[in-house]
Amino acid sequence: MKKTARPPKRRFDLLQEDRASSILARDINRDIILELLRLRQPIARVELAELSGMQRSTVSLIVEQLIEEKWVVEGAMVRTPRGRPPTMLSLNRDLAILVADVRPSQATLAVVDLNGHFILREVVRLASDPKLGVARIAEGMLRLRSQHKHGTFEGIGISLPGRVDPETHQLILAPNLNPKWLKYDIRAALERELGLQVEMDNAANACLLSELWFGGMQNVRNVVVVTISEGVGTGVLTNGQLITGRRGLAGEFGHIQIDPAGALCSCGKRGCWETFASSRAALRHHAELLPKDPADDIMDLMNRADEGESAALEAIARQAKYIGVGLRMITAALSPDAIVFAGDITACWPHVESVIRTVVDDGMLAGSAPLLLPIGDGETARLRGAAALVLQRHAGYHRSTT
Repeated sequence: MKKTARPPKRRFDLLQEDRASSILARDINRDIILELLRLRQPIARVELAELSGMQRSTVSLIVEQLIEEKWVVEGAMVRTPRGRPPTMLSLNRDLAILVADVRPSQATLAVVDLNGHFILREVVRLASDPKLGVARIAEGMLRLRSQHKHGTFEGIGISLPGRVDPETHQLILAPNLNPKWLKYDIRAALERELGLQVEMDNAANACLLSELWFGGMQNVRNVVVVTISEGVGTGVLTNGQLITGRRGLAGEFGHIQIDPAGALCSCGKRGCWETFASSRAALRHHAELLPKDPADDIMDLMNRADEGESAALEAIARQAKYIGVGLRMITAALSPDAIVFAGDITACWPHVESVIRTVVDDGMLAGSAPLLLPIGDGETARLRGAAALVLQRHAGYHRSTT
């Protein structure tokens, strides 16, 4: 599909399925129809009109445009007792998105359809040199595109272990990547190689969008996603708005100092929350407890915990305690309805859940603690979130810089 001009940013909460009445009414009504269609498919035009409160003629015009752009397809007719049988509408499963979840040493690539289903997947090794790393991502995406010949591609979504300036689309903070990545124009390089529009964002924001688009949080208005893998990242939804702040830096709780005498953080400071609560921190805790036989990586540590090794269980419990300590910053600052976890930590949730809950409960200023929920496979959430970055151009959860 041809690249389209990026629409102007606007604030609109699609969690409210209300009819818009501003100068942006046409575009916003289109967003509402696409969102309702995504949630209720297959659905008839008449039902879209009833749910949205729009005139049937308005809905028909919007639907015809979406069909022309290949976002929506018509399906079977449904028999009714009387009158003309309605034609059911669904999202076009042949419209696909190329996505990448970038990690410090590798990137997972995939082809995802509009319903969040994975069609193809591939892992490529990265390098400290961003030019070589992005070239490998582009080569992998070209291979995936060649294997999905019958599909039409809407764009490219990239989940990154860092913060992206929403205006310049450049990485401006990525402590766990080589500093050279901050100076490399990832978006321009991929658009040049693949001829598709690229959307990029922090992995935590991507996981949040994944839950909003494909998960079960369509009616949740205040939630924080915490990703815990090599680092600690957060994505914040407040009153239905994805909060990014100035230059996209809002929500960097992982780099708030909780102990000035703590370990050196990848950001250059000491004692950040990340140095106590990340997967790397858990491995460090384990090496301190069992210096003669430290775990090789986080999966090794988790396997040892599952087998009952006391040092592994203690290391993970220590990590869980510090996760809970850091969450007090989130509960006090944002008071979310739910805190959702993604990343490595979800694989050992049975070992950490009770510890985290106890620390969070003890740290509440007032009232009950928010819901604490894992969202399973963090990689899947990041990849689906990368797809949602592209989808939100047409029907998205628009960002707030406040």
